[in-house]
Amino acid sequence: MATTTTSHGTSPGPSRAPEAAPRGFDPATARPFLEQFDRLKADLPGGSLSWVRDLRDQGRARFAQLGFPTVKNESWRYTNLRALDKLAFQPAVAAETGVRFDVLPTVRAAGTSGPRLVFVDGRFRAELSSTAGLPAGVELLNLADALTHKPDLVGEHLGRLATPDDLPLVALNTAFLADGPVLHVPQGVEVAEPVELVFVSVGSDEHPTSFHPRTLIVAEDNARVVIVEHHVGLGTGATLSNGVGEVFVGANASVHHYKVQREHTNAFHLSHTAAKVGGHGVYDNFILTTGAKLSRNEVRSTFDGEHGDIHVSGAYMVRGDQHVDTSTFIDHAVPCCTSREVYKGVIDDTARAVFQGKILVRPGAQKTDGYQQNRALLLSETAEIDAKPELEIYADDVKCSHGATAGELDDQQLFYLRARGIDKEAARGLLIGAFLAEALDEIPEEGVREAFQAYVSAWQNAR
Repeated sequence: MATTTTSHGTSPGPSRAPEAAPRGFDPATARPFLEQFDRLKADLPGGSLSWVRDLRDQGRARFAQLGFPTVKNESWRYTNLRALDKLAFQPAVAAETGVRFDVLPTVRAAGTSGPRLVFVDGRFRAELSSTAGLPAGVELLNLADALTHKPDLVGEHLGRLATPDDLPLVALNTAFLADGPVLHVPQGVEVAEPVELVFVSVGSDEHPTSFHPRTLIVAEDNARVVIVEHHVGLGTGATLSNGVGEVFVGANASVHHYKVQREHTNAFHLSHTAAKVGGHGVYDNFILTTGAKLSRNEVRSTFDGEHGDIHVSGAYMVRGDQHVDTSTFIDHAVPCCTSREVYKGVIDDTARAVFQGKILVRPGAQKTDGYQQNRALLLSETAEIDAKPELEIYADDVKCSHGATAGELDDQQLFYLRARGIDKEAARGLLIGAFLAEALDEIPEEGVREAFQAYVSAWQNAR
């Protein structure tokens, strides 16, 4: 449904009567969050900026119209958010100070350091963060400070890619927009050290806790940067992390964006990333998921110039009653671009996985090369995978393919290993590791790939 978008620095038009929610949304679920927003609005950072106020108001208005999506919404057909409405989440307050952060996750070698921002329950922790090792001109700071002290740094880009429209979780995040990482890499600058963004969920034992981190990454023309997001959980309280990220990749720029989600099993992790890639630009996204009770990673990327390259891949391993949803959308809006998706999943017990991947080739986007694959390994008779690969093509000179398969461990391979003296559990572990290796091989950064392989091994050993 179309909405009116207000440019930064201008005032919204006359108010209109609320529109009826389209099918597949439940506006009643918005009420508790709207009441919280109205109480907190005056204390949110950047309130003196008219365009920030307008952006938040647009998010609130759209979330009020929509509420949470239901399973009658086609893109949420396999992921039910009804549990969120039952938990009565409360906004996170000041960051928990009683929790020890002796060891924070990192992909760096032991004893080394580098640029890192740390957020606890969505709030920046300066004492745990560092900008050491950044080249001159690169800016790495938290959004709350940027809105207060450097509004021009974010004003040009914030809210341009991830817009509320018919995306209610983006609308909710926009309404509560307060903090998160901001990274700006100027033209022609290469950041040698990985930039690590650490999001720690602590929550409260007294009530479920929600927070809405917002990430902004801008790599100008001919820039290069590697970003690693860590999402981890401490404590046992229920938490809702509803994150939104916007990634701008300039012409001839390269952004390698890796994420690992290992939150605790009382967590709900919802994430939406929107990326735009300029001509000859590269956006490489990889998501590893092992945590949370329910998680959804949605990645939408668009080509904005010819000869661009987008890799959107990942691996997921779930067990117990976990639910993981991976949804992707790649928009080939211009000719001569290449996209590649490789997702591998391992599902055990009564866990459930969802994969929805769509490649759109617009009219005139000739010479498109699109590849998509999702393969799932079911380790129990009650494990489940719902796969929905899609190609929508409006050009005739293209090379596009997609596929989705699900199966069990190969009994012959298992027998072969056991016949050579390897016990059953070790043999299963070897086969699972080999299955996931193809997805991990999509990570060109050796240090990141090795760290993610260690997370895979930890998940296998935790059985």
